[in-house]
Amino acid sequence: MGPDPDFPYLSENERFLFPNPIEAKDSSIVAWGGNLSPGMLLSAYEQGLFPWYSEGEPVVWHSPDPRFVLFPEKLHVSRSMKKVLKQNIYSITMDKDFHEVITACSAVKRPGQNGTWITADMIAAYTELHRLGWAHSAEAYFQGRLAGGCYGVRLGNAFFGESMFALKPNASKAAFLTLARFLFDDGVRFIDCQQHTRHLESFGAIDVRRVEFLSLLK
Repeated sequence: MGPDPDFPYLSENERFLFPNPIEAKDSSIVAWGGNLSPGMLLSAYEQGLFPWYSEGEPVVWHSPDPRFVLFPEKLHVSRSMKKVLKQNIYSITMDKDFHEVITACSAVKRPGQNGTWITADMIAAYTELHRLGWAHSAEAYFQGRLAGGCYGVRLGNAFFGESMFALKPNASKAAFLTLARFLFDDGVRFIDCQQHTRHLESFGAIDVRRVEFLSLLK
C-alpha cells in the first residue's frame, strides 16, 4: 500500500493537522494514512510524529511514549571513540551524499526485523526533503569509500535522527558523534532518537515522557 495516491500533495509551505498525540490511546501509533509529501512530513515532525511502517502497509504515524532523546549536556563519548575520532580513521563529511547514505541504511539487516521500513517511497521522500534543505546526512569515508553514516531532519533547534549504518567498525558512531557535536555547537537543543536502543544509550540518550517531549518541541 504505502502512501495514499489520492491524498493531496503538500508542498513544504503547506501543513496538515494530525490528531493530538497526548490524546492517543496507543503508546506509539497516533494516525495512519496520507502520504510522504514535504508538507506532510514537516507537519508530522513539528507535531511530534514521524512515519514508520513496513512495505505493503499504509503510512503509520508514531509518537512513542516514552521518547528517546539526546541532550547536549548528556552527550557521552567513550575513550575508544575519542581515540577513533582523534586518529581520524574516518573522513567525516556532511550532506555530501545523502541519497547513498539513506539507501545504505535501507539495506542494513537489523535484529528482529523482516525487511526494511526505509522503503523506496521513504527514500524518495527524504531525498526530496534533503533537496529542499530540511534533511541532512553525515558520512564516514574509509580510504575514499563510504563506510558508514546517518541522516535525519532539522527543524530550527531540534534534530530528528532517522537511521544510521556501518560497513566498518565504529563508522556510524564516528559520523553520528561528529554530527551531534556540530548540531549542538550550532544551537540544537536536542536530538530526537525516537526509540530506545543500547547503541544510542551509550551516547547518553535518555527516555523522556511524551508529554515532556512535546513541550520541549514547542
